[in-house]
Amino acid sequence: MVRGRDGAVAVPSYAQVLRAPVFLPVFVASTLSTWGDYIARITIAAVVFSWTGSALATAATFAVSLVPSILGRALLSPLCDRWPPRTVMVGTHLLRALLVLALIATVAGTESLVLVLSLVFLLEFIGGPAVTAGQVLLTDLFPDRRLYARAFGLQTLASQINQAIGLALGGIIVGLIGSSRALVLDLVTFLLGAAVLAWITPPKSVTESSETPLNSLAGDLARGWGHIRTSRVLTMLLVLSLASALAIAAPEAVALPYGAQHSGSSSWGGLLMAAPILGGVVGVLLIARLPAERQFRLVMRLALLMPLPLLVTVFEPPLPVVWVAWFVSGAMQCYMLPLQSAFTLLVAPAMRGRVFGLAGALSIGVTGACFLVAGWLSERTSPAASVGICAVVTLGVLVLLAARWPREEVTSSIEATFEQDAGADENQAGTQDRANGSGTGQRVTGSLPDHLEPGPDATSDPLGPRRSSGG
Repeated sequence: MVRGRDGAVAVPSYAQVLRAPVFLPVFVASTLSTWGDYIARITIAAVVFSWTGSALATAATFAVSLVPSILGRALLSPLCDRWPPRTVMVGTHLLRALLVLALIATVAGTESLVLVLSLVFLLEFIGGPAVTAGQVLLTDLFPDRRLYARAFGLQTLASQINQAIGLALGGIIVGLIGSSRALVLDLVTFLLGAAVLAWITPPKSVTESSETPLNSLAGDLARGWGHIRTSRVLTMLLVLSLASALAIAAPEAVALPYGAQHSGSSSWGGLLMAAPILGGVVGVLLIARLPAERQFRLVMRLALLMPLPLLVTVFEPPLPVVWVAWFVSGAMQCYMLPLQSAFTLLVAPAMRGRVFGLAGALSIGVTGACFLVAGWLSERTSPAASVGICAVVTLGVLVLLAARWPREEVTSSIEATFEQDAGADENQAGTQDRANGSGTGQRVTGSLPDHLEPGPDATSDPLGPRRSSGG
């Protein structure tokens, strides 16, 4: 155990997470899928550029990989509430493997840009529900909420690292073995991921598969949105996440032009782009050492601090100073870890697929829009001014949000989440002391505020075992 303590609360270690049954194979499958995604994106971008010589067409391949991911998560994630998460993940891996086969045939036999972009669209669209299913599976693997919070932190950390590895591997692999063989390697990652997931036996999901016909998916989405709207805590957590997006996106959006403008070289652009990502890794490592309740008490403070280092950019200091400022801002973004973890745990189990999909789609969509806004501001002013404007706007929005933040309501909801585990542990210990293996002690759970009690669709408390980056 890592003995970072808050009162009598101990923080679980990463070793405990990795020793949990089934988690390691799921972790490996997720890593393979992330690498496959990035290898595919870079490979197809390289193919399109070799065909057209057009930077716009090459950029379009990345855009085509973003939009369908939003649609896939929003429209197909309700499937995660109907079928076991492993079924969804294996199915999407196999379907994506078939699409990669089609891409290999297309790249080898034609130069049809429309066909390639269509296949990439489908590849990313089908991958949307796999992300949500992975989130849902993680909740099933870790009934203990503190252990879940630690596992979520490990996955968040690994997701950032895997994105960097995937980007690096993609470029190296395409350069070494060519696009066709790179796509074959991408195919292998999806097949291996499907095989690993098919091999495991995950715990029974906390929600039963629904027999509702698939043509009611639109109704599912409406119910998911209604579930968020009827909970003030969930609404505020989601708003805080979205309100932070502009300052988070701005440095990466203008890193390349800023680096080129101040150094005449593209190398600094890449270093600047990596600064907030590396800062985020360090921030996650640090905050993950704290008990989950204490992590969440830091959320609003860190959110308000996050845009401040970016203001240094306005003065256009030496590039190493800018790099450090962006790194520190990235480290402050670690509040997204407890924010997302709390949001997940507070969603009723029967609604998780729908709500995760909607929230993920909103996050991706808003982040994409913020990239465009930062780029537009950079063209109208300068890269430095763009970062400064985005930081000031984000800070203003966060200050207004902090003034309306339902601190007591949010805190009591989060604490009730972890009190359930404490009550269960105490009850289990008492039962073992009183009985010789034949006791039937009942689990003690903390009560939840009324607005977070499970709805009629829930089969367990909203913070119970659940079902869970690259990107």
